[in-house]
Amino acid sequence: MPRQALVLITALVLALHWLVLHGVPLAWDSPQQPMAGRVFSTRSVAAAPPAPAPVAAPTAAPTPPAAIAAKPVVRRRQAPPAPSPAAADPTVAAPEASVQVAGAEASANSTAAAPAPDIATPSTATPASPPPAEVPASGASAPSAEETTAAGIDIAPPGSGTDRTAGAPPPPVRIPAPTRLVFDVSGQAKKFAYNARAELLWQHDGSRYEARQEVSAFLVGSRTQRSVGAITAQGLLPEKFSDKSRSEQAAHFDHAKGRVTFSANTPEAAVGPGAQDRLSLFIQLGAMLAADPVRFVPGTQVTITTVSARTADRWTFTVEGPETLDLPAGPTPALKLLRLPRKDYDQKAELWVAPSLNYLPVRIKLTQANSDFADLLLRSSGAP
Repeated sequence: MPRQALVLITALVLALHWLVLHGVPLAWDSPQQPMAGRVFSTRSVAAAPPAPAPVAAPTAAPTPPAAIAAKPVVRRRQAPPAPSPAAADPTVAAPEASVQVAGAEASANSTAAAPAPDIATPSTATPASPPPAEVPASGASAPSAEETTAAGIDIAPPGSGTDRTAGAPPPPVRIPAPTRLVFDVSGQAKKFAYNARAELLWQHDGSRYEARQEVSAFLVGSRTQRSVGAITAQGLLPEKFSDKSRSEQAAHFDHAKGRVTFSANTPEAAVGPGAQDRLSLFIQLGAMLAADPVRFVPGTQVTITTVSARTADRWTFTVEGPETLDLPAGPTPALKLLRLPRKDYDQKAELWVAPSLNYLPVRIKLTQANSDFADLLLRSSGAP
């Protein structure tokens, strides 16, 4: 009898842990909308009548040689000479001179000797700027979701309302040095409280980067998100974002075409300059703040197209102001940014970045529409 009770208790514990892990709202993961909200309709299409049989055309008489000679001669324009290899190679061999890398002055020699992170190496060609969106005529309908996500980074100072910096030059960035951040995670998922451990690993070699976040729970396993791409004068240029638990879903960026495609059988989406995924977003926001902290006073709003493994959307963060957090790592001065939900099933996202860590995140709190939440608190930081 005690053996049967032990087996029953063990099965119950494993079931609870399974529910907890698959309910964790990890790294900006958006909940799916219920199927009941979707409406499907069908219609009948009448079959087209069969096409009439083709009528054989009369055989044309052969053209006499004189007629052929009389035809005007069309001269083809000669192709321009090929550009020199130096002018034709668009690859990004290294970030431009305007890119700032935190700690680069002190560790230039060690960085040059360190091997590049073990990441995929897709083409790093400089993306062509997408054509400007057409301005709708007076009385036209509001821009579609695709037109919205094709916009670039907007920065609105306090009190500017909708007067954003659309079309303005991209803000400068200061890329943080490679770092490993370890977090304690607590929260609620499907009415169950849970505790877990998370790690955010940030690596780069000056021209390419990899960011990886993993959340693990006892007896259950882990869930991993990964972003890889290039580093440019405007910051991070994501090329692939993946989210893996039991299976993997991914988003692939094509910046030259201004598109992103998904492996989850969802429609592709438009993305504009500065678009980020839901992991590189952490680093990009901090890099912008680190390069020009005076610009981001409380009340400033930053809007960036943000891509998950299934969809793309515009996210707006408001700079709330400085706070001192009581973290497992100790008291930490930080700057808070807040994203409030705009529509049903949106998340509330609270992000704290620390100037002492080159504006990397030291606390992340995500709250779902059903009140489930995950709260990541920094325990330690160090070199990778």
